[in-house]
Amino acid sequence: MGISMWVLLFVQLPPLFNLPKSHLQCYGETVYCMGTDMLSRCNQADSPVDRFISVVAWNISTLRPPIFGFVPYNPILGETHHVSRANLNVLLEQISHHPPVSALHATDEKQKIQLIWCQQCVPKFNGIAVVNEVRGKRQLKLLSRGETYEMNSPNLLIRILPTPGVDWDGDVRIRCPENGLEAELHYGHKSFLGLRGSHRSVKGKILETSTKRTLFEFNGNWDRTVTMKDNTSGKLTVIYNAEEVYSGLKTPIVNDLQGVRSTESAAVWSELSEALMRHDWEKANETKNAVEEKQRELLRERESKGETWVPQHFTLTRNKDGVWDCLPIHQWVPPAPIIVPLS
Repeated sequence: MGISMWVLLFVQLPPLFNLPKSHLQCYGETVYCMGTDMLSRCNQADSPVDRFISVVAWNISTLRPPIFGFVPYNPILGETHHVSRANLNVLLEQISHHPPVSALHATDEKQKIQLIWCQQCVPKFNGIAVVNEVRGKRQLKLLSRGETYEMNSPNLLIRILPTPGVDWDGDVRIRCPENGLEAELHYGHKSFLGLRGSHRSVKGKILETSTKRTLFEFNGNWDRTVTMKDNTSGKLTVIYNAEEVYSGLKTPIVNDLQGVRSTESAAVWSELSEALMRHDWEKANETKNAVEEKQRELLRERESKGETWVPQHFTLTRNKDGVWDCLPIHQWVPPAPIIVPLS
């Protein structure tokens, strides 16, 4: 999730304001770009309570500090992003263009971990800010434990007045029906005038679903540290340290060029990214327009034939409220031609 939400502004911005990567890549980076493997910790803890605490810490780790004023590319329909980090294989697909909906499937066959996310963002302007409401179900499955953790995402708040800025904001709920635990997290930001609130704050609690008894409370800043208090013993523990997550990050590299799909984000946007890195704005505009026009041609061709586009890696559903959901076609994601070096 991170800076990727920027793609949901109301207008298409010129390449001058683009980051040299796709929204789909930014989305995937929240899963595979970690200095510390916090996802495996979720499965390694022995007790259900310790596993739940690890899931809360991992969930916090998926946030990235947003950058004001720059946006990733808006993914084309059918664009994919396939990356591996050690035993974790991550596959994303843009399953809808209007509205923009992205799907993620990540698996670690050794740890018996599966992630299934479906994300649609809906921007709303309230006069002083754009609130990007992030819709869609997120599941983390610890298959060997028989546990499924369901969670949502905070919203991205893009302030226009009085001082431009961007923050994660809102409430997140994590629940696991199998172990009877749930967590409530609140992400906060500075007030309208910057006089109240804490920058990039997170606070919340872990409680028993049946009794609503609070077991733990936590407080801190998601870009620094988060401390948890045991309500029984009063013991304080640091459950999250952003420095461990953000430091030592490695740039993904192509390990098998022949295995890279033509729909891979890096392939779709390679010419545009190269132009941006050279600050060749004329070439960047030309390349971006060519990619977008090609998509319009494909749409016209499908419409003329009465064809409906179908995702390659997910099945889709949409309920009466317009909320999208997806299921991966295959149980395990295969190793990717693009890898994140471990050293």
